Amino acid sequence: MNFFKGKQNKKSTKSILSQENIVIGQKSCDKESAIRLAGQILVDNGYVAPAYITGMMSREKLTNTYIGEGIAIPHGINECRKSIISSGISIVQFPDGIDYDSDEKVYLVVGIAGKDNSHISILSNLAEFIMDNDGKLKELFTTDDKEDIYNALATKL
Repeated sequence: MNFFKGKQNKKSTKSILSQENIVIGQKSCDKESAIRLAGQILVDNGYVAPAYITGMMSREKLTNTYIGEGIAIPHGINECRKSIISSGISIVQFPDGIDYDSDEKVYLVVGIAGKDNSHISILSNLAEFIMDNDGKLKELFTTDDKEDIYNALATKL
């Protein structure tokens, strides 16, 4: 099953990933600004309440959300679960990369909000995509068409 495109919450008909959740071509910035942007996309598209962004920042203070291969997955702490309206992900592309930590460059910041522990499936599918990407991942770092990112994740290439 394609979790990114087809699975939805029982209470919601909103897709977890839509093209409106993807922002490409962002100028490099600091890690905090990147996380806030990923969170704001989730807020603007009705997935989370604004308090969720604070939870994302708190999570980052507890543990670095860089997962390797140029990707970070900021998400909220357990205490902010009430701020999640429906499961969703946002993707922010930084073609020139950002310094996420001292020696880690991030090109895709994937904000995650998982209702009822669905974040576990989202993380699993994202990890599967990263491992099985056959070189497609690096293309997504610089593409100028957000549909490329959407299609790659929605079909889990």
